[in-house]
Amino acid sequence: MADAISLEAGDKSPLFDALDSKGNRHALSELLSNGSKVVLYFYPRDSTPGCTTQACDFRDNLSKLESHGFKVFGVSKGSVKSHEKFINDQNLGFPLLMDEDGSLHMTFGAWRKKMNYGKEYMGCARSTFVIGEDGNLIFARYNVKAKGHVSMLTRELGLDE
Repeated sequence: MADAISLEAGDKSPLFDALDSKGNRHALSELLSNGSKVVLYFYPRDSTPGCTTQACDFRDNLSKLESHGFKVFGVSKGSVKSHEKFINDQNLGFPLLMDEDGSLHMTFGAWRKKMNYGKEYMGCARSTFVIGEDGNLIFARYNVKAKGHVSMLTRELGLDE
């Protein structure tokens, strides 16, 4: 199993161009040209307890993030049907990007070696990347905790009053 790339704050963000579960295209180059900053978070699976906690945390802090110019996108390898059910069940106000083939996970290094009960396997490492208007990563972290992650993120970004 090859080691995943590891991005760090200060690195140039990889470009992405992905469809969300409603079929809308989101290209980083276009978002940046419109003056947006981007929060791109990777999570293992729709509608699981930890992923629901994390998504609802982003949902509950969305207005704070948007007021500072951030667009939030969740990414998992789930299907359109799974993403849409997750969005509707949790009343998420942000898009979930499609990555069924895992290419976006690979590009950002979120598809990594994991260990469970002594067995190694490849899987999604819960990861968050914040991309500034200049296209550079302001924040890049792998293996984040689902609970309390957004408050830590807003604190580190200096968004807390």
